[in-house]
Amino acid sequence: MHINTFDHYQQHGTWIHELDPRVKVVICVVFIISTALLPDGAWLAYMLSWGMVIGLALAAQIEPWFVIKRSLLILPFLLAAVTVAFTLPGQVLWQGPWGLTVTDAGLTRFVSILMRSWISLQMAILLTATTRFPDVLHALRHLKVPAILVAILAFMYRYLFVLVDEAGRLLRARAARSAQLPGHKSGRTLSWRAAVAGGMVGQLFGRSLMRSDRVYQAMLARGYQGELLTVNPHEMTAYDWRVLALAMVLIVVVQGIGRIAP
Repeated sequence: MHINTFDHYQQHGTWIHELDPRVKVVICVVFIISTALLPDGAWLAYMLSWGMVIGLALAAQIEPWFVIKRSLLILPFLLAAVTVAFTLPGQVLWQGPWGLTVTDAGLTRFVSILMRSWISLQMAILLTATTRFPDVLHALRHLKVPAILVAILAFMYRYLFVLVDEAGRLLRARAARSAQLPGHKSGRTLSWRAAVAGGMVGQLFGRSLMRSDRVYQAMLARGYQGELLTVNPHEMTAYDWRVLALAMVLIVVVQGIGRIAP
């Protein structure tokens, strides 16, 4: 498996790529929190927030469609919020069977949830596209995120590739042992496939457990003490502070617009 399967970092020599990762992480987190706190129906603020994301993508020489396309993956999960369109009181816009009614307040709340979540996810995608994952982890440690949490994230990311490759080998082994003659049905029942899948999951868990123990012992033998080391000094410059301050001002302005002119 290639690393780009999960890591979509794009190498460009833009000023956004050169920013300290702590600045980008803080801006991303504050932007997501601010967007989530925008009131329902603040369409102008939503458009300004989305414009900030698209502007940053263009400044980083990243195609806006790259960010938009990947953010569309969240839309099916947001359908769970469709119930608010039927539960909030307000002027009835549509009345269906079983007493279901869509109100103006409910529809506004549902669309607002979609917009806020969609824009927030785009900012997170932009962060990963302009910052290497190890730099994000080191930025989290500089920002006083617990070391154990950062270590779990690092190992999950690193060995996710190993687990996927291991699962691929198990699938190939199953295919090799389940040959089917041309023109004949395999005769494999659903219960048989479920039993094989359960065995594969058990084997994957057992192999992962043994591998994790060997990796941990090897890390201890090489002096691991719970901290991820790096040769990058991650020193904040005056330019980083100015960009951070400007971003905070823009986020506050958008939040104010959302409160004043919903």
